[in-house]
This record gives sequence, structure tokens and C-alpha cells, in this order.
Amino acid sequence: MIPRSRTVSLLALGAICLAGCSSEDQPTQSLKPLVLKEQVSNIAKSSDGYAVNWAGVLSNANPWHFGEHVVATIVGRDAAGTEVVRMDQPLDAVPPGGSLAFTGQASTAEKPVKVTIQYRPAQWRPAARIASAFQRFPISRVQTLRQKDGSYLITGYVGNPYQLPASSLVVNALLRDETGKLLAGGSTFVDDVKAGSPPRFILTVAGLPKGAKVDRTEVTARTWGSTGRPYEELAMGGALPVHTVKPTTEPFAVDRGSEAMPGVKQ
Repeated sequence: MIPRSRTVSLLALGAICLAGCSSEDQPTQSLKPLVLKEQVSNIAKSSDGYAVNWAGVLSNANPWHFGEHVVATIVGRDAAGTEVVRMDQPLDAVPPGGSLAFTGQASTAEKPVKVTIQYRPAQWRPAARIASAFQRFPISRVQTLRQKDGSYLITGYVGNPYQLPASSLVVNALLRDETGKLLAGGSTFVDDVKAGSPPRFILTVAGLPKGAKVDRTEVTARTWGSTGRPYEELAMGGALPVHTVKPTTEPFAVDRGSEAMPGVKQ
């Protein structure tokens, strides 16, 4: 017979071993880094030197986390490899399981022949809602008009699918050719976007290379800010109901749900 004190010691040791094994077996959650899916840059002559325009798309494969405090670094070098322009561009938060389009522009006295876009790793924060709660802001009545100087004027309307008003939204327009290749992009802001009253946006995309043929315009809108808090506040306030029109048909005289099926005993 095993003494009681020894039995208690053995049970305690077994519990410690099981706890250690269970903690080792639990997989640690690994977050995937943001991916720069697309990038493009264009260089055009300007009155004070050269204008460098760029556009890119960042993708977030993590369905439960916001990618926050992201900074893109744009570097332009001349034919000798000398850096002639550098700019750090703070980006807005990348939503869970979503993507972020961004554009920008810088001026330089010397002409760069190569422009690269890199970014600092994001700071990850768990989202307060599931990914499906972060709905897209609907874009409607988009028009793309080519101007005499080769630039493109883009207009349209941006809606709000949430009950709370959006204080500030960033609207991005990406121009693509018939193969879907990214050609250029531009951005603008709209403020105080309320449900049912979509404001109009107007922006210009310039600096496209000669011979570029724009086939379609891809417009998206997002909340402004380096964190996902503004987006979360809208989602936590609730989305608008899908069906808001009162039915026009008369109700049934008898509730059919209460009728017995033929041949079925109640």
C-alpha cells in the first residue's frame, strides 16, 4: 500500500506534467506580415524640377488584427545610384483580412530613374469585431474624364453603411489598363459622411506615362488614421439594416404557419 503522503505527491507531480505538456502543445498565434501586392511610380517634369507620383496596395492576411502605425518609405535614385528624393509616408490602418490602397507625391530638383517603395512592419492589435463587421464604404456614379494635359479627373459619390456618421474618409482612385496592371493613383478626403447622404468627391490623377491607356478606375474609401479605432467605432455602432423599405403587399388573412399539413398528425 502506498502511503497517503506519497500518493498526494505523485498526483501533484502528474498535474504539473500535464499542465506543462498542455502549454507546450498549444500553438502560438503567428501573425503574417503585410504584403505590398502592387506598386507603381511615375516621374513627370514640373515647374520646380520633377514630380514623383506613386501608388501601392498593401494586403493584410490576418483576419483578427489591424495593422497599425505603418509607414511607407519612398526612395528615388538617379542613374548613378545617388539618392535624390526620400519621403516617409504614414499610412492608415490596414483592416483585418483586407487591403489598403495608398498614393502620394513628392518633388525633387534632380530626376530619379528608379523609385522604390518599402514599409516598416506594422504594429498588430486585435480587432474588437469580426472581419465581416468592417464593411466597405459603397462607391457610386464614378466618372473618369481625361483632360487635355493628359491627367484624369475622377468624380463620384461615397456612402456610409453604418448608423454613425464617419468624420473623415480617404478616397483612393487607382487607374488600370485592360490587363489590370496598375498605372497610377490619386487620393482625396471627404468629411462628415452620413448614411443616406453620400457626398461627392473630386480628385485628379496626373503624371501618367505617355501612351498609357486607362481601361478602368478602381475607387475605394476607408477611415482616416494610423489606428483602426475610427473603423471600430463605426462597426460597434452597428450597420444599417439591409431592407429598409416597408412591404407593400397585404398581410395574409390567416397565418399559414399555424395551418396543419395534410396527412400530418398534430
